[in-house]
Amino acid sequence: MSTPRTSLRVGIAGLGAVGRQLATVLDAGIPGLTLAAIAVRDEAKARASVTLTGSPVFTDIASLASHCDIVVECAPAALMRDIAVPTLTAGKILVALSSGALLSNMDLVDLAREHQGQIIVPTGALLGLDAVSAAAEGVIHSVTMTTRKPVKGLLGAKYLVDNNIDIAGITEPMRIFSGTPREAAVGFAANLNVAVALSLAGIGPDRTKLEVWADPNVERNIHRIEVDADSASFSMEIQNIPTENPKTGRITALSVIAALRKLTAPMRVGT
Repeated sequence: MSTPRTSLRVGIAGLGAVGRQLATVLDAGIPGLTLAAIAVRDEAKARASVTLTGSPVFTDIASLASHCDIVVECAPAALMRDIAVPTLTAGKILVALSSGALLSNMDLVDLAREHQGQIIVPTGALLGLDAVSAAAEGVIHSVTMTTRKPVKGLLGAKYLVDNNIDIAGITEPMRIFSGTPREAAVGFAANLNVAVALSLAGIGPDRTKLEVWADPNVERNIHRIEVDADSASFSMEIQNIPTENPKTGRITALSVIAALRKLTAPMRVGT
């Protein structure tokens, strides 16, 4: 007789648009996974924001890892390290949505290695990372990404503020950034984790080329990727429907759910 597989305990750091959807789905039931804990600043506000049938522990960031096998980071990028260090030191799995923050905290990879933890960067609001990571096993010559976002999804970005770029009243598409994901991670911390994830799957944050456009004529977050490699040349485009937070696409939470399912599924599809 086979031994039943132990359910993995999942903790969520942050109950924003992604965290609430993830909590609801885990609470409803995913085979092999249990919603064990949620880390928030204001417990009363958090409890009022989501309806759960189970009884996860509500705790703080520092204590979250002690209740979990997997921690999903759904918090502002500034908190990513505070969430990651105790999780990885305890040898647990960290699912990092704020992948842009990883670029200035790459020592976390060494910490994960030292303690036999793991960092998972989900596909998020992008597509085709399987193809990019496969191509990276050979030689990738170039990766270019062009992002178009509604104006309201970019308002307040640090890069715009620092460079006195006013997009509030534009009537035509406006290119507001051209550079690399490493540069964009600083200026668009809440907007372009997708570009960083692409760069980590491919040729890195300094060789990947990125353009960002503010477009008053679109209602969705549009990402187009073009890759030229020795194994294949391909282009892809995704148009994401935003959540109530215009900086975040609905598919982001679904990507995390899909990644979690793969951890315990009897069959995995995709690299």
